Amino acid sequence: MSLEIKVPTVGESISEVTIGQWFKQDGDYVEMDEVICELESDKATFELTAEASGVLQTKAGEGDTLEIGAVICVIDTEASGDGAAPKASQEASSEEKSSGDSGASSEAKATGEVKEMVVPTVGESITEVSLATWLKEDGDYVELDEIIAEVDSDKATFELPAEASGILRHVAQEGDTIEIGGLICKIEVTSGGAPAEASSGSEAPQAEAPASSGSETYATGHASPAAAKILQEKGIDPAQVKGTGKDGRITKEDALQAKVEAQKPAAQAAPKKESAQPAAQESAAPKASSGLSRDSKREKMSSLRRTVSRRLVAVKNETAMLTTFNEVNMGPIMDIRKKYKEQFKEKHGVNLGFMSFFTKAVCVALQEWPAVNAQIDGNEMVFHDFCDISIAVSAPKGLVVPVIRNAESMSFDEIEKEVVRLATRARDNKLTIEEMTGGTFTITNGGIFGSMMSTPIINAPQSAILGMHNIVERAVVENGQVVVRPMMYLALSYDHRIIDGRESVSFLVRVKQLLEDPTRLLFGV
Repeated sequence: MSLEIKVPTVGESISEVTIGQWFKQDGDYVEMDEVICELESDKATFELTAEASGVLQTKAGEGDTLEIGAVICVIDTEASGDGAAPKASQEASSEEKSSGDSGASSEAKATGEVKEMVVPTVGESITEVSLATWLKEDGDYVELDEIIAEVDSDKATFELPAEASGILRHVAQEGDTIEIGGLICKIEVTSGGAPAEASSGSEAPQAEAPASSGSETYATGHASPAAAKILQEKGIDPAQVKGTGKDGRITKEDALQAKVEAQKPAAQAAPKKESAQPAAQESAAPKASSGLSRDSKREKMSSLRRTVSRRLVAVKNETAMLTTFNEVNMGPIMDIRKKYKEQFKEKHGVNLGFMSFFTKAVCVALQEWPAVNAQIDGNEMVFHDFCDISIAVSAPKGLVVPVIRNAESMSFDEIEKEVVRLATRARDNKLTIEEMTGGTFTITNGGIFGSMMSTPIINAPQSAILGMHNIVERAVVENGQVVVRPMMYLALSYDHRIIDGRESVSFLVRVKQLLEDPTRLLFGV
């Protein structure tokens, strides 16, 4: 029987994914729950597991973009001959290894039972963990409740105990990110004894034998998801990195050390190249003498950047986007921050920034002008009675937009703490899908990079976005007098299909009014 595996639903607003890499090749035999490929969306990376045991038939290649629900591969569960051979060889090698491991204890016998260990629930809000360290190697004998691995969440590190006594078989690699309930390892249960000496004394040489003999598997040269992200950020080709993980797989530690190792061969090869090609040296002489470089670098766009690019173009083409501007005297807010910032930090443990003032002002204005907080869904307009404010953050992989939930009900210190938390998780690449979906309005601050004025693009499916800019002292007229004030330009880009000019201008004027007289935020006037 052939089982079709389709692209699963991975998030509320995600309609398609890209195949990052196949861990199993077409025609390979796969076990149930074994990771077969890596999928990338514009927000996160996911691992796809086999839903049955059998021979894999891929239907899409690496780099292909598939819609949610599309067939990505087929597993022939009744395959025999070549398809069943890998399974038979794996079972035979497992039995040989188990018998070898238990050679020092004749009482230890395999029961035939395989205990599958999954990632346990470690906290109410934790949806995934990262496998930090294996404390037991693949093929080691483990006792019941013996600590075999350490897993990291965004909040703490946990120890994983063995759920049975037997031979450990790794499924996940160090650095892999696994969802709660995902398969992390298997234990081939044994009874009658504990072959500790055999597993500890003879396992290490046996584990090194395949690497020294030069045998390769699908894992050889492949990077784990965590390692792949690090190598991509460094701009290093995985082919230049030697993997030290199981079967030569590139681990997170390999990726962290890859930069130095990848540069050494280049530095050593440079003199040889120059001496071997004197003609090329002569032709390059003008370039060297002038000191000018005309080198170019070609780099493949990440899945995140490709998706962001596609969505930005779609927003420009599919919305009636306009931008209205205003300016704000930031003097009153700066005076308040200067007067109370030390007391605020001492009491709440967080700095008093501009973002809390803007978020509070935006929430008040959104409740007064609900169309700015709405969105279009087909032929209907959806109005929200809550304010989920998206905050644009520049992360290592690109621009991400985490969401502050129910910001209208939060205090200044609660907003500042949430901004710091989300920004930290974004820069550490630890944001979850839930933390980046469902916003109703976006605030982006280009002023931190020195932007004076811009026209921000709407964050679909939202209908408006507020752009903050840098603060510059300018001459303005107040009561017939020319005075110098710290001024900021504000830009509101909005979808004219749902927001009229009166609403957009009135919204921005209300935000300006609240920021220039912050005491209004305290009294709600």
